[in-house]
Amino acid sequence: MTDRPRQDGASGDDAPDFTWLYGANPPAGGEPRPDETRMMPTMSRPTQPPVPPEGPVSPPVGQQPPPARSTAPTPPPAAPPPTAPPGPSPARRRRGPRFWIALVLALLLLWVVYLIAVPLYAWTKVDEVAFEPSGKRPDDQPGTTYLMVGSDSRAGLTKEERKKYGTGNASGQRTDTIMLLHTGSGPNLLMSIPRDSLVDIPGHGTTKINAAYAYGGPKLLTKTIEENTGIRVDEYVEIGLGGLAGVVDAVGGIEICPTTNMKDKLANLDIKKGCQEVDGTTALGYARSRHTSGIGDIDRVKHQREVVSAVGDKVLSPWTFINPVRYWRLNMAVPDFFAFGEGTGPFQAAKWASAMTHVGLSCVVPISDLAVHWDPDRSKQMFGYIKDDRTGDIPKALCTATGLPKSVTG
Repeated sequence: MTDRPRQDGASGDDAPDFTWLYGANPPAGGEPRPDETRMMPTMSRPTQPPVPPEGPVSPPVGQQPPPARSTAPTPPPAAPPPTAPPGPSPARRRRGPRFWIALVLALLLLWVVYLIAVPLYAWTKVDEVAFEPSGKRPDDQPGTTYLMVGSDSRAGLTKEERKKYGTGNASGQRTDTIMLLHTGSGPNLLMSIPRDSLVDIPGHGTTKINAAYAYGGPKLLTKTIEENTGIRVDEYVEIGLGGLAGVVDAVGGIEICPTTNMKDKLANLDIKKGCQEVDGTTALGYARSRHTSGIGDIDRVKHQREVVSAVGDKVLSPWTFINPVRYWRLNMAVPDFFAFGEGTGPFQAAKWASAMTHVGLSCVVPISDLAVHWDPDRSKQMFGYIKDDRTGDIPKALCTATGLPKSVTG
């Protein structure tokens, strides 16, 4: 930066020359050059009094007095401005009738699936029984004939169950119940065969028919019935000893109508005369008892048909299909207590169950005496009607509750 002239007036050869700007000191008594810079003389101005400011005078900064406290009460804070009331919430979309129709249809579809799936699942646990005998058999006949066997085998029953059902500790396999159910063009016929019936058992001579089951199981029993009646057995159903009690309990009990007071210690039974609701244990004792009347086994088969018909009515009642718990218990009772012949499927089993609820005729095979000899003439007539599928033509005198002629029973 260009140096300014020194204040001490020092000069030298190396000092810059600013005389052109500031001018040189004029010689004493001399006049400055006209082109030199001249200093203006200072002139004094008269002093004027200060003009007072308009309005209050603020004290100097830092000397302001503290603000005076107000003795007036502090006003309450102003209320917030009122808010507008909330508007109506948007209306929910109402479901139309199509939604409810679709919902009902979906629930119905699920229910149908349940009704089909449960028995199919239960059927996978059902045992199959080989019942068809070898050798010569009756030719195919119109209609369908089911052989129904109530096995009194104690196998699978605990000590407590044997005591509860009054079955004792008998060993081996025997049949407490033997029935033929025929379905076809006429009314369904349920015919009981007393287990003490004296018949010819192939290879074992003449003896009680239930011995056939003990000797050769379902095959020999089937063969014995076919050879003595000429009726071809198409389907086979076996009910275990505890099965009847289990099914009765599964359907919530049944109604029985004993005509007399019944007390049988061997069957664990003690009931009064008249219609009454009973559980599975009582129903089983009622179907097994044969020591409360003078006709023994004949009276028992009558009770058995009564119990079987009552169970059938309960099984196919509307409440069974409406109540899911009852429906499940009933179907789950089937594998534990029932066995079906080989080749029987769930459809054939359902047909059998349906037929049991539509029995039009219920009777005992015609017999000639309480020793349970089959009446040679009347029994052949009965068997002929069944073989020809003419159950609608069976006379009332031939189909009796005891198997005895009307003239004997009165």
